[in-house]
Amino acid sequence: MDAIFFDLDGTLTDPKLGITRSIQYALQKLDLPVPTQDELTWCIGPPLRASFVIMLGGDARADLAVSLYRERFADVGLYENSVYPDIEHILATLKQSHGRLFVATSKARVFADRIIDHFRLRDYFEHVFGAELDGTRADKGELLAYALESAGLNSQHALMIGDRSHDMIGAKTNGMGAIGVLYGYGSREELIEAGASHVCATPRAVLDHIGGRAH
Repeated sequence: MDAIFFDLDGTLTDPKLGITRSIQYALQKLDLPVPTQDELTWCIGPPLRASFVIMLGGDARADLAVSLYRERFADVGLYENSVYPDIEHILATLKQSHGRLFVATSKARVFADRIIDHFRLRDYFEHVFGAELDGTRADKGELLAYALESAGLNSQHALMIGDRSHDMIGAKTNGMGAIGVLYGYGSREELIEAGASHVCATPRAVLDHIGGRAH
């Protein structure tokens, strides 16, 4: 294994409060019904604009909804977040044994960078790959293709770790290995159906599964 890619939301950090509150804020500004935070957890992981298209029933106001979401998320929501237990230990161990670690997230790169820096995770990662603010590379398959090329990696020697179907599908599309995590926001069924070769219930289980492999 030459490199390991980690999803951000639901894999490295638990972003539930910030994401769901910022969605609620956007919907309220649009004078629309506001679901509870628990009812909005399905939005954690997939590209944000696509989730708004579903909630709004079409494209018409999706871009406006994203802009309203970012009004709150950029200054408040991205910090309503926490690193999952054991993540730093796992990253330190894997960096030592595998060397090249990356973040690959459908979240806008500018926000992902700020989150990684805020939680002092920067030293573990060679690079943070994320979407552009205009939605470019929000699709996980496109993002990983770009990341693999940018880092000069052979996809057959790279692994994606994430909590949603988009992570697994994006990895498989690019010929990468894919491991699902169950402590985030995707179910075992979702991950396996999307192509996960293995699922891990905890961050420690991820390390147990791949930690001993040499690169």
